[in-house]
Amino acid sequence: MITSGLDAPWSILRLPNGATLISERDTALVRELLPDGSLRDAGTVADVEPIGEGGLLGLAHWPVDDANGWVYAYFTAASDNRIVRMPLTGSAGSLGFGAPEPVLTGIPAAGNHNGGRIGFGPDGQLYATVGDAGDSGNAQDLGSLGGKILRMTPTGAVPPDNPFGSLVYSYGHRNPQGIDWDSTGQLWASEFGQNTWDELNLITAGGNYGWPEVEGADGGAGFVDPVRQWSTDEASPSGLAIVNDTVFLAALRGERVWRIDPSTGTVDGWFVNSFGRLRDVVSGPGGTLWFVSNNTDGRGTPAPGDDRLYQVEVGP
Repeated sequence: MITSGLDAPWSILRLPNGATLISERDTALVRELLPDGSLRDAGTVADVEPIGEGGLLGLAHWPVDDANGWVYAYFTAASDNRIVRMPLTGSAGSLGFGAPEPVLTGIPAAGNHNGGRIGFGPDGQLYATVGDAGDSGNAQDLGSLGGKILRMTPTGAVPPDNPFGSLVYSYGHRNPQGIDWDSTGQLWASEFGQNTWDELNLITAGGNYGWPEVEGADGGAGFVDPVRQWSTDEASPSGLAIVNDTVFLAALRGERVWRIDPSTGTVDGWFVNSFGRLRDVVSGPGGTLWFVSNNTDGRGTPAPGDDRLYQVEVGP
């Protein structure tokens, strides 16, 4: 264990300067992890209005080689989900934020299915997972931002090579909450199913992933089948990290880290029912994997000291 005492943590952000930030969904706080394992408040993200599964969600940083640069935050506001960016100020141990500026507003929001993971791809563009906001019709509607994976420039503009001439990169998603890229630049995403199948998807530009027409693999023409699927009681996957081209998924209801080796098809679960609900997972320093529990999110059974950030060695 690295630290404890987190309140509904949602996103772990490791920065180029070696510091780590963690978002808390319901407090709107961004916490900084200090070298001794303690936590300090780096700042509060303005205009966050937590409701149900909404609140302060994903964090990202850009440019990747800038010790300060910008911290991006995806969050639920009073009437929508939105993405802002804030100048990162100070140095490790005393980080803070300047005034936020909007990157994207008007993303559908609800008490559930808000998506919320953001990250910069190897192409330098910002990607965001967006849920259907409880309206499944959003997912197949190319005119809606709901039920999509979005791709945008660092300032929120539409890249000229997007497949539909809009921010939409892929569609037919119910509630995707994890994204990362492998060594070849391919994008992977995790997705909550409804009652039957949760998914791990390989994302292609313009791909239709089927929701609400399809949940899990269908094999039908026009829909992209998942690479892997699980029953919802085994997974409910949120954060996703790729380390040495091995995929790791943080599972909430499944209370484990799923490990998937796409090259061999090997799939196994780590720490099953050991730490409770797991929300995010990232690559840590020195060949480690970091993951955070989420037992204080209103659906778990918190133990004293929850929630916690954990570290585990990952073999070659």
